[in-house]
Amino acid sequence: MSDELIESNRSVVIDFWAALYDRDWDRIASFFVDESVYTDMPTPADDMARGPEQILKRLRLGIEPITDYEHRPHAMVAEGNLVITEHEEVWRWHTGEEAVLPFVSVHELRDGKIVRWYDYWDLQTLLGNAPQWWIDHIMQGYV
Repeated sequence: MSDELIESNRSVVIDFWAALYDRDWDRIASFFVDESVYTDMPTPADDMARGPEQILKRLRLGIEPITDYEHRPHAMVAEGNLVITEHEEVWRWHTGEEAVLPFVSVHELRDGKIVRWYDYWDLQTLLGNAPQWWIDHIMQGYV
């Protein structure tokens, strides 16, 4: 695989992060195709969002109700069609709660689109800091 393609994949993921933390929903959708899958690894194995529409619904379920959403990238490694990002997200709710969530995110790309996005993080860190009303909200699901 060429260095140029690897750098292109890395740039796509950097642009994706910018869109996500801006909560630019239309732009976020543009990074995915119908075959794309997204999941949070702490959730059940069959809990996959598939395609741009489901991926957006899943993201919006958790992110829209939070007041502030901060990204703290640490390291990014790109090899072949994979881009792996070590980062933190800081979530803040209007009721005063705050959670600092460490993540490792794995993106697999094909033809400049994200076809697989797996987030590895600790669910208890989120649940231990999130307000109960938000937990109740996400338990209703996005479908």
